[in-house]
Amino acid sequence: MRFNKVNQPYLKFLKKINFGAMKNIFFISSLSYFCIYFFDNIDQISFDINLERNGINLSISFLFCLLSIYLNAYAWKYIVKWFGKDFKSNNLVSFYVLTNILKYVPGGMWHFVERFNFIKKISNSQIALYSTLIEPYFMLSGSFILASLGLIFSPFYFFLIFPLLFLNSKFIFLIIKRLGALKGKVFEVLGHPNANYKFEERINIISFFPTRALLLEIGFVLTKFIGFYICLNSFSETNNLNIIFLLVIFSLAWSLGLVVPAAPGGVGVFEACLLLFVGKSIPQNTTLISLIYFRVISTSADLLLSLPFLIRKLSKKI
Repeated sequence: MRFNKVNQPYLKFLKKINFGAMKNIFFISSLSYFCIYFFDNIDQISFDINLERNGINLSISFLFCLLSIYLNAYAWKYIVKWFGKDFKSNNLVSFYVLTNILKYVPGGMWHFVERFNFIKKISNSQIALYSTLIEPYFMLSGSFILASLGLIFSPFYFFLIFPLLFLNSKFIFLIIKRLGALKGKVFEVLGHPNANYKFEERINIISFFPTRALLLEIGFVLTKFIGFYICLNSFSETNNLNIIFLLVIFSLAWSLGLVVPAAPGGVGVFEACLLLFVGKSIPQNTTLISLIYFRVISTSADLLLSLPFLIRKLSKKI
């Protein structure tokens, strides 16, 4: 694609923007907002759990968090399959689940690194790279579809459907083909033996639209929300919670936590955004305590499933 000279000043302006610094500022601001919110309401917060009343609900929330991880793993498997690499076994799902805890490691990218290396060993570097890079876009699209239910509150939410329009083989193929060509030039400069690879032989998108992968990503976000809703309902003193409203703001808050790489696992950003979006619709202490318990539950689910991977990694270093 060629750009007109008229657009060049805008491109130069965009290049001067330090997006990394902006993301870090957003992360620090979100975390600070959550901390201030927490300490302002700490006298109203009680961490005591009535196991007879809340124990079963929190256990069900934990099970939904476990389910969400597996749905996300199967979605990734079908993303890889969409790029032309089929797996008859569930090794891909198992590896995804095992490495999910790495998203909490500072940098927020080590789970991608492990998955890229895994796919590269059993396929090729192009499928490994593009299937790993595009996965967050699938998650974001699924989350935005759920958030678009906010149309019943405002026409603004219609625009959240737009990312879905770009999730098709023609658009994705053009983008990754450009990336592939760019990578080929880098190989030529470096004298890499793979400099003359043919893009079409390594990437073979099997259908126009990745329906199954997208539906699984929607299910992933939806089960996450159910886990949160159960937590919120456990500590709420009212049964008049608007589930559609909560689903919309949960999806938006979770999306913002996803797109800010400085936040490991969306920690701080998701909580701060949800508190901001909820406002005074729900008592502050109820929202806050529900968020804390949900974060502990969802992280515990990741940790439980990733424990074998962590033990294997640590044993190699000892």
